[in-house]
Order: sequence, then structure tokens, then C-alpha cells
Amino acid sequence: MNDAIRKADVLIEALGYIRTFRNRLTVIKLGGSAMEDADALRATLQDVVFMETVGMRPVLVHGGGKPIDRAMAAAGLQTKKILGRRVTDHATLEIVVRVLREEINAAMVDQIRQLGGRAVGLHSGSLQALFGEQQVLEGPDGEHIDLGRVGRVTRVDVNLVNDLCVAGVVPVIPSLALDAQGGWLNVNADTAAAAVAANLQAEKLVLLTDTPGILLDRKDENSLMSSLDAERCHDLIARGVVDEGMIPKIEACLESVRGGVRKTHIIDGRVRHSLLLEIYTDRGVGTEIVLHR
Repeated sequence: MNDAIRKADVLIEALGYIRTFRNRLTVIKLGGSAMEDADALRATLQDVVFMETVGMRPVLVHGGGKPIDRAMAAAGLQTKKILGRRVTDHATLEIVVRVLREEINAAMVDQIRQLGGRAVGLHSGSLQALFGEQQVLEGPDGEHIDLGRVGRVTRVDVNLVNDLCVAGVVPVIPSLALDAQGGWLNVNADTAAAAVAANLQAEKLVLLTDTPGILLDRKDENSLMSSLDAERCHDLIARGVVDEGMIPKIEACLESVRGGVRKTHIIDGRVRHSLLLEIYTDRGVGTEIVLHR
């Protein structure tokens, strides 16, 4: 009986959040070990199905860094990254497109359906969600860095995504954009998720990654920062506390809140049901990033 009462208490705690976020859009970015661990991925997709079932409107955006690295190694190609972004020549692009569309996206859509949800991959023809242009990165000294077929999102098909969400279908979007000539561009998945969230004016952007959040000391999980504003984020980057792949994540969060997203979070996707813990409990997990405190 006590166990049953505890379960009821959890549901009651969640009730207020379910009411608050009903019919609100939440963009969820999947990446890193959160996608590599089969049990963690299944738990996350269960969370997504739960969210849609209780009236929230989840949108998934995903990358695929580690599977792409493995596919490149199998093809005898070396991975090169600059400031956390993959340099993408034409041979690399071919692998990126194949892995993201035909392997990761297809498997994720299929798994959501197996869990009782409805999902559609948005990456082809009339179901293409992201459009963009080639991106030139600015280096620390202001120099321009050519990353090849790397792009930034300039347009999101908002009507397409909204129509699916209203119909109870979860959009699953790989981090690929089409340019004006119909060619593929490899987009950083964090950046892509931020663009989707801002264009949709989403309630939340949640980045699931393979760390507990922003740590002042990467060897000490007790140094987790529960909340950061833009000024503090820039300070941590300047001092090298935050570097490499975490920089695009922080930039994505700040870009999305500047674009009108209400809240952004970086959480540990390896923790089972971390997504539900962040959204539907009083405690939350990970790091919340805002413009101003």
C-alpha cells in the first residue's frame, strides 16, 4: 500500500506540470551517449511517448556523432573537428547523410512506434523541415574557417512541424538542411535544435547529452551548476572551464532564449527518464541556462 501511495504522490506532483505544459511545444535534442546506450535511449523515447500522450507536443532533433565517426573509420576517413564542429567534405557528407537518415532516424521512428507512439522522420521531399546555407566559422582571432559542407539553418517549415504535433505525431528531425540548390548541409545538432525551438517559439529546449550538465570541475559531479545566465556562460568559456563540444550547446541555449524560447536545459541523457525528471518534478536535473538572472 505504501508503494502505491508513493506512486500516487508522484502523479500528483506531475499534475501541475502536465496542466502547465499541455499543448506546449518542447524541442528535445538527442546526442552523445544518450543515443549510444540502448536502455537510456529507450527510456528517453518512452518519456517522449508519455509527453505526447498527456498532451505535450514533443519535437525530436538528433545528430549522430559517434555512429558517423564509426562509419567514417570503416571507410578509411579521418574525423576532423574545429571548435566542436565537424569539417565536412563531400565524402564525409555522403556518410553523414546516410547514417542520419537511413540508420539513426529510421530506427528512432520505428522504436517510437513500437512503444505505442506515432512518429515521422522529416528529411525528404515534402517532409523536409530544415533549410539552410553554408556556414563559415569565425575563429578566436577573427579569422574565417571554412568547414566545407557545414551549414546553419535559415528556415524551418514551422507549419509542417506544427501540423504533425497537433495530429499527435512526433516529428523526428535529423541535423541536415537543404541549401538553395537542393544540396545537403551538415548542421551541428545543437544549433539545429536551437533553430527549431526558436522558430516554433517552443516552451522549452532540452539538450540531452552525456554529462550531468555544466560542471565547474569535470571530475566532480558535485560541481554541477543548476542555473547559468549569459554573462556567466561567456565567462566560463573565456576561462576554458567550458570548451570543445560543450560550447555549441551553450551557444544553442543562448540563441534559442534570445529567439523567444522560455527555458533551456542541458541534462544527462544517460540517466533513465531524466527528461521526465526535468519537466515533471519539483527538483529537476541538469543545468538551466537563461539570458539574465
